[in-house]
Amino acid sequence: MVPLLETLLVAASILSLGVSLWILREPLLAFDIPPAMRHPRRFWILHCLMQLTFTWGYILEKLGICSMPRFVRFLQDRLTIKNNREVVVTDLRFGTIPVRLFQPKAVSSSLRRGILFYHGGGSLLGSLASSDTRVTRAHRRVLVPLLLRYRKAPEHHYPVAVTDCINASIHFLKTLEAYGVDPSRVVACGESFGGGAVALITQILVGRTDLPQIRAQVLIYPVMQAINLQLPSFQQNQNVPFLSLQFMMTCVCSYLAIDLSWKDAMMKGACIPRDFWKKHRKWLSSDNLPKRFRSKDQPPETLAPFNEDAYLETKQMLDVDNAPLIAEDKIIAQLPEAFLVSCEVDMVRDDSLLYKKRLEDQGVRVTWYHVEDGFHGCLFLFDNMFLSFPCSLNIVNAVVNYIKGL
Repeated sequence: MVPLLETLLVAASILSLGVSLWILREPLLAFDIPPAMRHPRRFWILHCLMQLTFTWGYILEKLGICSMPRFVRFLQDRLTIKNNREVVVTDLRFGTIPVRLFQPKAVSSSLRRGILFYHGGGSLLGSLASSDTRVTRAHRRVLVPLLLRYRKAPEHHYPVAVTDCINASIHFLKTLEAYGVDPSRVVACGESFGGGAVALITQILVGRTDLPQIRAQVLIYPVMQAINLQLPSFQQNQNVPFLSLQFMMTCVCSYLAIDLSWKDAMMKGACIPRDFWKKHRKWLSSDNLPKRFRSKDQPPETLAPFNEDAYLETKQMLDVDNAPLIAEDKIIAQLPEAFLVSCEVDMVRDDSLLYKKRLEDQGVRVTWYHVEDGFHGCLFLFDNMFLSFPCSLNIVNAVVNYIKGL
């Protein structure tokens, strides 16, 4: 029955996608399914469904009805939350920022662990409903998760999303006991763009004696920088769904309000001043990666000739707010312990590995969980029945077990 269903879904996806692309008069983008990928047919179906969703979003955009990201977020907001009789779900606003709080109904004699969860989506996509299908669903009887919905591009650009995350986080940290949360056991957790937000927020909160300290940071395939786009993982996985190089550049440029015409200069490093690269190369270079992640066939990182116009148009990507990987050592050394998840089939895999080294070099305890069959965005598919992947459940279990052990 399952093979037949897969075949029917493949046929329907291809037909629908073909019709949609014909309407737009655009070709299907090239993509790779790595040989090590488990359930390749299922992966293909998901890719077609994602492309179909994006394509219909672009059609609506061309018709002037709404932007592609807004259409996708509309669909994500339609996702239904599975009823759980053991928790109370409350939608709140911290100022103007929508959040969703989950509190166990069972009475506890002690305060519980709290989780600040920042969803992914490249600053374009993601919602409270889609976030609820992930880490926060597991073990709610002993945890109090809080999901944050920050404002997104293309309607809102940097630094709006970061500001929303910081403000909501500070509000929660100031009112923990009102929600039954132990101030000494708060974990910041995020995936993809949200993982980068976790890194940045924990850095910004360093030295804040007026707030409870974050107990640990959980970064799930985080996006930590968009400066060195020649790392091995970028070269190896640039055409792998669900984070291709083209889509990442669209997200980065939209979030930072950079015209897409500069993306080639960004990818070749033409917008990086030589003194900047000289200072930060020790943190950004592939020389810092473990040997197993460096290919002998990988060409050496070579910056294109410096283009001052490109630098002036894209210099915001060099700010530490958009590249927490390059924070100063004195900040890194004060960060809480970390749980880092990296996926082999992921374009930003090397971001996690470089940040792991930075933390360890400064004496910060790191627990590293590498998923050989994992891919970017796989956490979104946790507990999605037919469309689930083993790597999704493995990541959830690893994260939950780590948090429970704190």
